[in-house]
Amino acid sequence: MSALVRRRQILIAGAAGGLALLTGDARAARDTTWCWRGAALGADSTILLAHRDRAIAKQAIVACRAEIARLERVFSLYQPDSAISRLNRQGRLDEPPLELVELLAFSARVSAATGGAFDVTVQPLWDLYANHFAAAVPDPAGPATAALATATALVGWQAIEIGTDRIALHRPGMAVTLNGVAQGYITDRVADLLRVRGFNNVLVELGEIRAVGRHPDGTPWQAGVADPRNPSAVLLQLPLEGKALATSGGYGTWFDTGHRHHHLFDPASGRSAFHHAGVSVIAARATVADALSTALAVLPAYAARQPLAAFGPATAYLREPNGQQILLGV
Repeated sequence: MSALVRRRQILIAGAAGGLALLTGDARAARDTTWCWRGAALGADSTILLAHRDRAIAKQAIVACRAEIARLERVFSLYQPDSAISRLNRQGRLDEPPLELVELLAFSARVSAATGGAFDVTVQPLWDLYANHFAAAVPDPAGPATAALATATALVGWQAIEIGTDRIALHRPGMAVTLNGVAQGYITDRVADLLRVRGFNNVLVELGEIRAVGRHPDGTPWQAGVADPRNPSAVLLQLPLEGKALATSGGYGTWFDTGHRHHHLFDPASGRSAFHHAGVSVIAARATVADALSTALAVLPAYAARQPLAAFGPATAYLREPNGQQILLGV
């Protein structure tokens, strides 16, 4: 299974490595804001939390890391013994983890609301493109028409049987990826874990971002959205308070040096979607923001309001290929 190499699409200020004390203009922030940086599901990750006691903050981070590792054993395509890897390999999974059932059921709701633009069964397309461009001299036009048709025939979210006792893929050769929603889901689980532990001012970024409360200096947490044309630069600086932010764009993973093929596939055609240069969504939970940003990246702007309304309140920032920015809110 090819690994997803994600470039950072959401940028936040943080300290490098381990559990470190953040510096800031306000003395209160210097005294209480702690930062951990690591990785989750192939993405650089950051957790910022406020507490005066370093030992308590460290214990909370240890619990967060354990939860991330546990959920990676459910959702990671890079771990051959994960639940999703076993499902893809066997075509069925008996007594599946509750988290996998929950997220597949949510994904099916998003698929229905987006007319199939969001579809977790696009993994065969990923494999096709990754293998094609791994060749010594790949055709820059992409996979052959016949091969693309074969892979696209395996795509179809309705062919997944989802139950608490069994998950089954009803087309031989089907495979599931939750890379378009699992990072948001894990972000929510970690943020909820910290809230249960009494942390009321938290910023969690595990590929997508979720803010709880405010920065301890009293200002809202801040997140910057990367510029699709220059991903190391910040396009938007957005305040977050009790909200989540997710960003999707083809620039996150290109299969080819000519930038004609990326990982955000239109499930109907099997080809990369180029309606927008980048899509960012703000919603109450990172799971919703993650799934909607993935779906809207595949949909034209005129079709974006219905999915937003179905899972709102939510706001979408669509960055068009010509540089225009469209703001949609429900």
